[in-house]
Amino acid sequence: MENFLYQTHSGVRWLVVLMTVVAFGWLLFRYVQNQSYDKRTHIIMASWAGLIGLQWILGIVLMLVLGTFTGMQWSHAVILTIALAVAHVYVPLKKRPDKVRFMGGLWSIVTVGVLVFVGVQLVNGWA
Repeated sequence: MENFLYQTHSGVRWLVVLMTVVAFGWLLFRYVQNQSYDKRTHIIMASWAGLIGLQWILGIVLMLVLGTFTGMQWSHAVILTIALAVAHVYVPLKKRPDKVRFMGGLWSIVTVGVLVFVGVQLVNGWA
């Protein structure tokens, strides 16, 4: 069970990476082209944030199943919880102008990327 959860948590990261590239490219392209923040853009952002959430849930379940609560794992969980919250920044921007929504989404993706990098490095013992 533990191995299955670990492998799933490790595997889903590639879906997150793929969706991150898609979402960032989509937002940047539409922002540069001065296009509107349409339903498809919202779906892409919601899918990206949803995958971040799935990865977070798998990580929390894995942590509980393993029963190991070291300082590094707590730090990882806290940083990735913050990343999950930042991934949902697009939601309160719904009634803002399109440019603000695009910039908020781009900022969110970059910030989540930095937080994930730091959180993963903590678990790997680098930081």
